[in-house]
Amino acid sequence: MSKVNDSSKSPLQAWILLVLVALTWGTSFFLIKKSLITYSVTEVAAGRLFLASLFFVPIMVSSRRQIPVDRYPYLLISSLTGFVIPAFLFALAGTKLNSSLSGMLNSLSPLFTLVIGVLFFAQPRRPVQIIGILLGLLGSSFLIFSKGAGAINIANPYAFLILLATVLYGININTISRHLSHLPSLAMTSWTFAFTGPISFVILFFTDFFPKITLAENFQPSLILLALGLVGSGLASVLFNRIVQLASGLFAASVTYLIPIVAISWGIFDGERISFQQYLGMGIILTGIYLVNRRERLSIAKS
Repeated sequence: MSKVNDSSKSPLQAWILLVLVALTWGTSFFLIKKSLITYSVTEVAAGRLFLASLFFVPIMVSSRRQIPVDRYPYLLISSLTGFVIPAFLFALAGTKLNSSLSGMLNSLSPLFTLVIGVLFFAQPRRPVQIIGILLGLLGSSFLIFSKGAGAINIANPYAFLILLATVLYGININTISRHLSHLPSLAMTSWTFAFTGPISFVILFFTDFFPKITLAENFQPSLILLALGLVGSGLASVLFNRIVQLASGLFAASVTYLIPIVAISWGIFDGERISFQQYLGMGIILTGIYLVNRRERLSIAKS
C-alpha cells in the first residue's frame, strides 16, 4: 500500500478525518478536567488507555496475521510515545491548567513533528518551515509566561508537561510514517494497544480505579472516562493513523490547527476566562504552524 497513492485518490477523505479527529481530541481536554473530579491523575491516564485496549481485543485477535513480528518494536515505541506517557502528562497538567490553554499548547505538535523528522528521520527542511518553527516557539512563550487568567508563570511550570507531550507526539508520528504506515490502520492501532493495555493494567492495579468504577455514585465520571478511552484514545487513533496513510505525518499533525478552537469553545462553555495574551499566543502559534505545513497543504489540495 502506498500512502502517496492513497493521498492522491482520497484528499477529501483526509480532510474530513482531520476535522473529526480535531473535534474528538479538542473535546478530550474538557473531559479530562471533568474526570479528574473523581479519579486521580494516574487513574485517568491509565484508565482511559485500559478501557480502549479492551475495545481492541477482538480486533487484535482477528488481525494478528496482518502485523509482521519485526514491526513489534515500532508498535511499542508508538504505544509509549503516542499514548502511555502523553496520557499521564496531559492528566497531570489538567490538574493545574485550564482546558483552553492545554489545547493551545498542543498546537506545537506539528512543529516538533517537523524538527524530529529533519533531525532523526531524514525529512527535508525548507526556510519557510524554519520561520514557522520560530514563530510557533514565540507563540508558546506568550502562553507559558503570560499573566492572564488561566495562564501560568515561571513558578507554576505545568505547561511544560504539554510541551513534552508534543515532543513525544512528534516521535510517534514520524515512527508511524516511516515504519508503520504500510499496515492496515485498524490492525496497526489495535496492536499498538496490545502493548498499551497491559502497561495500563499494571499501573491501575496499584490504585483504587477498579473499586471506584463499580460504584453507582461514580456513574457519570466513569462514563466520561469510558468516552475518553473508546472515542478519544481508541476511535480517534484509528482515524489519525489513517490520515498519516492518506497524506503524511506532518499533515496529520496539523489536526492541532483545529483543536484549540474546540478546546476554547469548551473552556468558555465551562466558565473559563481567556486572556488577551493567550489569544495573541495562539494566533502566533497557528501562523507558525501554517508556514510549517504550507507546502504540505498545497500539495494535498492540488492532488
